[in-house]
Amino acid sequence: MGFVNSNTYREIFHQPEMWRQTYSIISERKEEISNFLSNYYNNDVTVVFTGAGTSSYVGNILQYLMAGYGITNYKSVATTDLTTHADTIFLKNKKYILVSLARSGNSPESIAAVDIADSICGDNISHIFITCNAEGALAKREPKSNVLSLILPDATNDKGLAMTSSFSSMLLMAMLVFDLNNVEENRAGVDKLSKKAEYMLNRYSEDIQKIAAIDFERAVFLGSGEKKGIAEECHLKLQELTDGKVICLFDSFLGFRHGPKAALNEKTLIIYLFADDEKTLKYEIDLVVQINQQIKPAGQIYVAERKIEQTEVKFDLEMVPETYENTKFDVILYVLVGQLLGLFKNVELKLDPDSPSASGKIARVVEGVTIY
Repeated sequence: MGFVNSNTYREIFHQPEMWRQTYSIISERKEEISNFLSNYYNNDVTVVFTGAGTSSYVGNILQYLMAGYGITNYKSVATTDLTTHADTIFLKNKKYILVSLARSGNSPESIAAVDIADSICGDNISHIFITCNAEGALAKREPKSNVLSLILPDATNDKGLAMTSSFSSMLLMAMLVFDLNNVEENRAGVDKLSKKAEYMLNRYSEDIQKIAAIDFERAVFLGSGEKKGIAEECHLKLQELTDGKVICLFDSFLGFRHGPKAALNEKTLIIYLFADDEKTLKYEIDLVVQINQQIKPAGQIYVAERKIEQTEVKFDLEMVPETYENTKFDVILYVLVGQLLGLFKNVELKLDPDSPSASGKIARVVEGVTIY
């Protein structure tokens, strides 16, 4: 049980408290954030979410949520793409808010993305920095009126290699920023979200540890819409925490049919992140039934807001939160399955949860990037 003393274990399990603290930061700075958005956002402005690796997946989730906040123009572009192709993303005569998401704020591309965007757009761009490190290069940049810097609680600056509480807290903070008109009612939503997560972490950890002991060599995470971005994050968590010994894929349920399904075999663990919407769920269940008619996977897990009545397929685990009223933040809960699977498969493989890359191929802050 030495893994219980690891940073990664602690950082997964303290997420509900980090979310409550994240809400408090937004609540305390509500007026400042409101003034910034009033000055720099209107319907002619394009919001661009950017980050590297896990941080970029936050934007891939948010792009499915922005219309619900009344944001009409938005895109998600990784800093790793922005650094090399910024002139295809930014137009000099258009206005932008660049939302930079970063755990450390020290990745070379994180800094380069801001500088390159400024050089192209000049006065037509403003910035929101959402970062977990008050001492990072992003947070330490010279204060400017067109920059809103939001620093998450220090404990979200995960010490483990794998981003866990940093990812979920950055996602929540961005959701709260762009839903600022409902900041007071969102207090109850974040509290319910945290209680659901506490239940799920305590209720399902032992079950997931047992599934991690199954002999599987591949894992596939499937999700529709915003949950596809969660699937993207889950696939990386399991792959990096196992040092690549488990090869992982992600896709949408419908997209998976178009070729990627060829990767399935009897050594594959499949994780379904089911939709709340009944119409979308029908498409998803159809794929699950088809897969089970074609192969026998090593194991199958689903995560959903409620128990799915499905008699044709036997799941190894049904991961459902204790009954609470649904909240607009519940998508965040789905990442827990990837985090826990990554942690417990790491333990099963006798790796270090905080430094799983025995070969040194990957590092907590990316190394070896020269900006040209």
